[in-house]
This record gives sequence, structure tokens and C-alpha cells, in this order.
Amino acid sequence: MIENVSKYWDIRDRRLEFTDRPLIMGILNVTPDSFSDGGKFYSVQSAIDQARRLEDHGAAILDVGGESTRPYSESVPPDEELRRVTDVLEKLQGKVAIPISIDTQKSVVARAAIQLGASIINDVSGLEADPEMVEVAKQTGAGICAMHMQGTPQTMQDNPQYSNVVEDILSYLKHRRTWLLDQRIEPGKICLDPGIGFGKTHEHNITLLQNAFRFHEASQPILIGHSRKGFIAKLLGSKDANRTLGTVGVSLSLVLQKIQVLRVHDVLEHKQAIDLFVACMPAYS
Repeated sequence: MIENVSKYWDIRDRRLEFTDRPLIMGILNVTPDSFSDGGKFYSVQSAIDQARRLEDHGAAILDVGGESTRPYSESVPPDEELRRVTDVLEKLQGKVAIPISIDTQKSVVARAAIQLGASIINDVSGLEADPEMVEVAKQTGAGICAMHMQGTPQTMQDNPQYSNVVEDILSYLKHRRTWLLDQRIEPGKICLDPGIGFGKTHEHNITLLQNAFRFHEASQPILIGHSRKGFIAKLLGSKDANRTLGTVGVSLSLVLQKIQVLRVHDVLEHKQAIDLFVACMPAYS
């Protein structure tokens, strides 16, 4: 039996309740260089159209990001990242009902996004890159997703190594939770992410996904972001493989492991597959 499965996540303006299926976080990259869809939603209107499409397709959360964190990407200056996300967030007000997450490592971007309606800070550095980020979270009451990353996007894939990848990352997430609590972040505000693809080899990624249920031991909701990543093409044996279908396959294994939030590009495919998968689950336990 999988234990310690968190039932809710308190974000700035509401409580997200978890059931027998994960919430789908739809990815909206307003960047020219993200690894899978860079430039596709870079204009404000295309981003607005995609946000509404993701909500219509069944996303429960919209994750907006203005800086690519793919391997070897270059950091974006704060003013440029601000320009990218604030233009979109201003236009999104009143156009989507689902909560918005801001995918950033910069406190100035997080604060501006929350002022424009965002409810969650999704920080790939685990709130380590910017010492002011935790203050923004406390002052605004935003939900937090703290992710594990070995190194930085510029270095993380050079030679990632672990003594035991599951135990090492579980230990990190537990320590990060303790640190956030020590900073007077309410426990209900915290979500944790093992960081698939962020300072991990293909083998590390597979091991983490096989053992994703272990991360419930950190006693917080767990978010997994595996969508369209390179290990999927590696497993399928071709860089031209259909990574959407591969992503859905991984996601179904995460449903069985009671992961609470899946961060994906292809929301409609996930909504339909998960609905049917849960509906047809065997009656035996």
C-alpha cells in the first residue's frame, strides 16, 4: 500500500483537492527556445489562445514560464523574463478560471506574476537560486513547488552522479521541506518535484519514475514533469519517436503511484487517457 499520500495543496486563493487521478498542469512556454515548443507560443495572442485551449482540454493548472531551463540553456535577464510573462498574464486576467503557476527562479518575476493573478510559484531551483523567493511566497501566500536539480541548466547534464538516485533525491526533498517549514511556510502550501531530466541520466530518470511512489514519504504533494523529455525517445529507440504517446504511457504508471500533479504539454491526450484508465481499473486491489 502506498502511504502518506497528501490530499490537498493550498495555493494563494484556493485549495486544490486530490482524488484518484492526478491534476493536470498544462505547460505554457512563452519563450523562443524551450526544448519542445520554443517559439510556438511566443507571441502574446498565441499564448492566450493556447492557455484557453489547455483549460478547455482539461488542465487544472496553467504553468506559465518565460525562461527555458532545457540543458545548456542560457539564463534570461530579469527584465526580459518579466516582459515575456507580464504581457501574457495581463491579457489572461478574466480569460481563464483555472489557477496559474509562474515557472521562475527569480523573485522579481514571481512577485509581478502573483500581482497579475498567479497563485503558485514553480521554482526549478527549489527556492535556492534567489534568496528573496521564500519572502515572496510568505508575503503573498502563494503555493510553492520546490524541485530538485543537480547543478544548473548550464551544467546539470555534464556528468550527473548519485550514490543512490532515489534515496539522494528523497533526502533532498525532505530537507527542503524542513527548510521551508523553518522559514514559516505553511506545510499545506508546499509541493515537491524530483526533477526528471534536471541533472539526471536516462537511467536515473527511469529509476526515479519506477520509484515515484517513494517521494510520498516526504509528506507533501508530488509533481512530476516528464513531458516529451529525451529519455522517452531513448526508450522508444528513436529521436523521432512520438514523445506524446510515450509521455502518456509514463503518466499512467504515475497514476498507479498516486502522484498528485502531472506537468505536461499535451493536456487533451492526458485527460482522455487518464479518464479511461481510471474508469477501467481492475476491481481487485
